[in-house]
Amino acid sequence: MKFATSISIFGLLPLALAAQSYKSFLVTYPQNTPDSVINDAKKALINAGGVITHEYHLLKGFAAQATENTIQTISTLSTTYNPFIEEDQIVTVDGDLTDS
Repeated sequence: MKFATSISIFGLLPLALAAQSYKSFLVTYPQNTPDSVINDAKKALINAGGVITHEYHLLKGFAAQATENTIQTISTLSTTYNPFIEEDQIVTVDGDLTDS
C-alpha cells in the first residue's frame, strides 16, 4: 500500500510544478542601494525556488527565473531601496517587443 501511495504522490509532483509558472525577470536597484539589500533579495529568491541566471556588475541587480509570487515578495523586501522589476523580453532592432 505504501508503494501505491508513493506512486500517486510522485505522479502529482509534475502537476504541482507546472502550476507554478516560472518566468524570466530583470531586477535592478538604484545605484546607492547597499549590497546587503541585493544579497537579501537574491537569497529570498533562491530560498523560494527561483534561480539567478545573471548578476550585473555595471548595474545593481540581477536576472532570474522565478514565479510571480516570488517576484512580488522581493519587491516588498526593502521600503527604502525599491527594485525596478520587469519581465525579460526580446527587443528587436526596430524597438518591438516579442514573446520569448
